[in-house]
Amino acid sequence: MHGGERLNYDEWLDQSLRVAAVFADRGAKPGDIILIGIESSIDFAICFAAAQLLGAIASGVNTRLGRREIDSIVERSEAALIILEDGAAVPAASPQVVRRSELAALRRRPVKATPHVGDPHDLAVIIWTSGTTGLPKGACFTHDNLRNAVRTAGPVAGPFARKLSSVPFAHAGFMSKGWEQVAFGMTLVISPTPWSADAMLRLLVDERINIAGAVPTQWAKLLGHPGLASADLAHVEVGIVATAPAAPELIEQVSQALGAPLIVRYSMTECPSMTGTRIGDSPEVQYRTVGRAQDGVELKMVDDDRNDVPHGTVGRIAVRSAAVTIGYWRDPERTAEALTPDGWLITGDYGRFDADGNVILAGRANEMYIRGGYNVYPIEVERIIGELPSVAAVAVVGTPAPVIGEVGIAFAVPADPSNPPSLENVRSKVLAELADYKAPDQLVLLDALPLTAMMKVDKQALKQRAAALPSTRG
Repeated sequence: MHGGERLNYDEWLDQSLRVAAVFADRGAKPGDIILIGIESSIDFAICFAAAQLLGAIASGVNTRLGRREIDSIVERSEAALIILEDGAAVPAASPQVVRRSELAALRRRPVKATPHVGDPHDLAVIIWTSGTTGLPKGACFTHDNLRNAVRTAGPVAGPFARKLSSVPFAHAGFMSKGWEQVAFGMTLVISPTPWSADAMLRLLVDERINIAGAVPTQWAKLLGHPGLASADLAHVEVGIVATAPAAPELIEQVSQALGAPLIVRYSMTECPSMTGTRIGDSPEVQYRTVGRAQDGVELKMVDDDRNDVPHGTVGRIAVRSAAVTIGYWRDPERTAEALTPDGWLITGDYGRFDADGNVILAGRANEMYIRGGYNVYPIEVERIIGELPSVAAVAVVGTPAPVIGEVGIAFAVPADPSNPPSLENVRSKVLAELADYKAPDQLVLLDALPLTAMMKVDKQALKQRAAALPSTRG
């Protein structure tokens, strides 16, 4: 369901076969890549299914990506066809183009394709990374990968559930979940673009949503909606927060507002389901960890030489499951860097296990900074600062400084602009719970944290701002 349009499963199959026939007429064949560069919509879902039915490889292109990023995806994918919004510029070296305005007619054309019968190990989708650390990489998944991902769903899917999706369809949250939706016979309700708290609340109520997914920024904005307290949300069974760490206070407040648990999921493009908290977990687990490994998922922590580290020690997170990417599109060097011969994906994240096997994130490898010879992982600092009632959102980055090497800069959004947190407040909170060298050296107040195309905090933009600050402590 999207806006006023609804599509049942019979209609989805019928219209997707008709569009698949058009894709074939325009030169797409089994094994080719079809790029889908339109907003999250029923049109997107039909193009996705059409590619699969044709035996092609579906690949979403986030419409918020920049021209350079999109050109890179088109060039490296050597796609046979790309679907674009009407006003979108045609990328350089573009393949065949289908404009979104054409789809209404194509969905009702008289000719239907014959579904392609392939192999479970054929490529099904390519999901491109957000590109915050360089040009996007294409994580490849087979049909068997997607089938195996169903068993990792946990409470974020259920028979005939009504699920609200608030993430872009080019994201792994949709691209890797095609089998999941069909396996459970779920109704997927698509948030409108651009997203708004008003629309989210309306959909939660009117569509009687059971499973509600959103990123931390969206949940925070929903909390500020004046109609939330009086809304009938009795049908909501579980909320999901994913794609970025959520402050403990945010999780608690959303759970209370929904009258249902808000579970935390941890995943990434290369492995769309890794860990999650469980319904009934203690507040300490819900607010300070990202839960335990999902069914069918193995986790361990390793050092930079890929050796296991002792339990409870911070290491690089490694994951193995039948749903992990088989590698990056036409990039054997990066594939070898990420995947071991025995199937472990070495992620760019650091973390540690608590005594019960819950994962506590420490930060990304490219976000860690070294202050006076000591490693500082921003995520654990952000989690502590995020517990301050005066802080609505926070991000910490490192920036070069004389003598001491690097110092930490905290960028915070005040919960109440008339009573913002001070550097002393922030440092005192961190010093009370973490090592002294982890306390930020400067505090910068913002109206909002900058976001990437995937609605994650744009740490690269904040690093640029930090580098331009006039002075630092240390």
